Amino acid sequence: MPTVGEIFDFLNTKAPVETKLDFDNVGLLVGSRDWSVGSVMLALEITGEVVAEAKAWGAGLVMSHHPLFFDLKTVSSEAPQGKKAMDLLTGHMAAICMHTNLDAADGGVNDALAAALGLGDARPYELEHICRLGSLPEALPLPDFLRRTKERLGCAGLRYVDGGRPVCLVAVGGGSCGSMLEETARTGCDTFVTADVKHDQFLRARELGLNLIDAGHFNTENVVIPVLRDWLADEFPDLRLRIAAHGQPEKYYV
Repeated sequence: MPTVGEIFDFLNTKAPVETKLDFDNVGLLVGSRDWSVGSVMLALEITGEVVAEAKAWGAGLVMSHHPLFFDLKTVSSEAPQGKKAMDLLTGHMAAICMHTNLDAADGGVNDALAAALGLGDARPYELEHICRLGSLPEALPLPDFLRRTKERLGCAGLRYVDGGRPVCLVAVGGGSCGSMLEETARTGCDTFVTADVKHDQFLRARELGLNLIDAGHFNTENVVIPVLRDWLADEFPDLRLRIAAHGQPEKYYV
């Protein structure tokens, strides 16, 4: 069986930790490099439910995109993040988190998002090399692209602004990339798919004539979890791998 350290070292070749943004907290956040691992649970984020599922399944490692914590001050049952760290350790489970380094990685979050939406020739366009820009084989009316986005990302619903243009050149930024709206518009794209868009950003997109689609934080990033599974399966064929049964936390009343 591989060790936690061997798995982490491999993942670091795919999404080097030095490419993370300054605010981020990535890498081996819980456990020991020396622990042997036979089973890995993969999840977008390490919730209490994910920890319980991993423990019941017998995982030795939980691999996530979102960090388990950023500024942990106490490891105790009184603090939610501390309790999860305690539960992982008492269950002899390590935690590896790959966040903004995985956003930027070749084949990572934003390449996976571009592929899910059928964009060809996806390439970085943002200074931190996170977001991607790609083209559809042929232009689509916005309602058709909205339907595609909802179905392919498994969204319960979408928030959007109609910029008055068909969809052809599309920018994607998994998670909270609304702050990149102005730079995105300067690429000449007609459509931007991201999440956590604020009211003023929708207004600005309409002024710019840009189709802006908020497809949800979970849905725009969860596309990378099968990619992580496949990376690990190819490198460590004897590992047991399982994607956690968690989903989009927010619900829609329709």
